[in-house]
Amino acid sequence: MPKTLEKFAGKIEISRDLILLLVIGGLYSLSIFLSNTFVNIYLWKQAGDYVTIAFYNLGIYLFQPLTFILAGKIAKKVDRVIVLRLGVIFLSLFFLSVLLIAEKAATYNFMLGSVLGIGFGFYWLAFNVLTFEITEPESRDFFNGFLGVLQSFAGMVGPILAGTIIAGMQENIGYSVIFTISFVLFIAAVVCSFFLKRRQAEGQFHFKRVLLEWNHNKNWRRILSAHVSQGMREGIFLFVISIWVFITTQSEFALGMFNLFLSGLSLILYFIVTKWIKPSMRKKAILTGALILYFAVYIILFDLGYIQLMVYAVLIGIAYPIVNVPYASMTYDVIGKARKAKEWRVEYIVVRELFVNAGRVASISVFLIAIILFRAEIIIPYLLAFFGLGHLIIYLFVRNIYLGSAGREKIMANEPVTDEKNR
Repeated sequence: MPKTLEKFAGKIEISRDLILLLVIGGLYSLSIFLSNTFVNIYLWKQAGDYVTIAFYNLGIYLFQPLTFILAGKIAKKVDRVIVLRLGVIFLSLFFLSVLLIAEKAATYNFMLGSVLGIGFGFYWLAFNVLTFEITEPESRDFFNGFLGVLQSFAGMVGPILAGTIIAGMQENIGYSVIFTISFVLFIAAVVCSFFLKRRQAEGQFHFKRVLLEWNHNKNWRRILSAHVSQGMREGIFLFVISIWVFITTQSEFALGMFNLFLSGLSLILYFIVTKWIKPSMRKKAILTGALILYFAVYIILFDLGYIQLMVYAVLIGIAYPIVNVPYASMTYDVIGKARKAKEWRVEYIVVRELFVNAGRVASISVFLIAIILFRAEIIIPYLLAFFGLGHLIIYLFVRNIYLGSAGREKIMANEPVTDEKNR
């Protein structure tokens, strides 16, 4: 293991596949942060309305869960690494399509969103299952934390680099350059995937049976409910804030600076959170981060300016790592202790992602109806105030999750406990 990782991880055993998965996650993050934020701006500059952007994002979150189900079936019959590769290939096709369609991208907004959603579905199913298989409880916080560091670094470098390129060139040329770079990065991720150990699963795809675990496993029901709340916040926040920054500044470079502040603080906080937040502190950390996330929303609701947006970026840059590292680790631990976790791990990941995307689709659908019925400038602040509660609601669900002794777990879940190390 490289000395840098050794210092960061401590005495935890780090495998070659874990490092490769981190590299693939880093390449993915850099490509997405470089371009995906600017796809929304690219569409906004062509169409100039929220409906176009909302339908693009709706296409993503409708096709992502459908692809998750298909990807789950393939993962159980073929290989998870093949599924990961399919995801990266579809993501590459998305950026190639944007390059080819160019000025007509807004016309094909839903189609482009659908292709991206398919890519996300294949990629994240495989990545999440591989994370579950490659990491152990003792290395899970390290993996999620170090992946967060890579994502934050990509979030710093990607948008500011893209904003500089677009600002320094004629608009269409600048956008073409960043979409091409993203395409190349995804090809590099495909190459890295060939070095991962093949991982085949046996058995049938028990999607319905895992879905029905909602009725038997209290921890599983709570974590799924939390993921719906997570999705409802993410659904509109993922694109509305970027559009607001661009409308306020009329500058892709300013949007890059916004993401630089956000990701720079996240980079520092991911290091701190990974080092200091222990499993016993997870619930308090989630509550603390959720409170910061929610109250940050009110900074930009009533007096929207670039300074307010930058303060908002600072606060959520601090809050997200505090929430995400313990929340992700808790989710995998719930799955690890669920019924037949070893045989049904793929299905658990699929069902989890269905609930996240159900929340996203619900919030975007409400957003679309609201901006059709009311003026966007008036109704959007109310929508952000309402859906911004998402991570606070997450805490209300996870606070009653118990992952302690086998006896306590058995009582809380009303299920036999699966030994995490015998996944």
